[in-house]
Amino acid sequence: MTEPTTVPESSAVSVSGAVVDGLRDVPTTTLADLLGRARVMDVVVRPLWQPVPRVAGPAFTVRCPPGDNLMLHAAVHRAAPGAVIVVESGDLDFALAGGNVCAVAQRRGVAAIVADGLIRDLAEVREAGFPVFARGVIPIPGAKSAVTPLNRRVRCAGAEVDAGDVVVADEEGVVVVPAARAEETLTAARTRLAQEAAQSLDDWEKAHRIRIDALLHAGGHEES
Repeated sequence: MTEPTTVPESSAVSVSGAVVDGLRDVPTTTLADLLGRARVMDVVVRPLWQPVPRVAGPAFTVRCPPGDNLMLHAAVHRAAPGAVIVVESGDLDFALAGGNVCAVAQRRGVAAIVADGLIRDLAEVREAGFPVFARGVIPIPGAKSAVTPLNRRVRCAGAEVDAGDVVVADEEGVVVVPAARAEETLTAARTRLAQEAAQSLDDWEKAHRIRIDALLHAGGHEES
């Protein structure tokens, strides 16, 4: 069997560790407000245990055809510490990974697995405290035969992900920050959070009422 191919690291925009660390402090709700719906994964991908910590890391991307999990298992041994392994699959019949694979990923420093598919051995994963965001669980594993390239663009739960994009995930969902926009997004997020922190609820309520009433008026609404 041929060795799975990867895209050279130089082909992706490199995001500094400081920026990744900064994005880890930003709620996904704030990032979603800044980046829009296209960068937010569909609701089908959720944290599989609670309370889950917020995670952030450069994407190590994987594509697994339905019924097969070989390339995720290969990625566990190739992803750099701090990476978030992102899997395009969509399979609802077989598990992509189980407790041992997640344990090895955790031991090797992988920050999380985000998969448009299923895993198994949830109790082991939860007990280890390894963050997994996926569609759910199923007890039967997939096959290991399909070799596909690693670190190519994938589509995971409706969102396009390139290798090196910063994936931020928490209890609200998963947001993909394009590598080329990571620094500017962090700056904008910090500004937004600072503004929100400085605003009292009374001030927010007043501004919110003015905005909503203006929208109603523009739409022709009449009070009864």
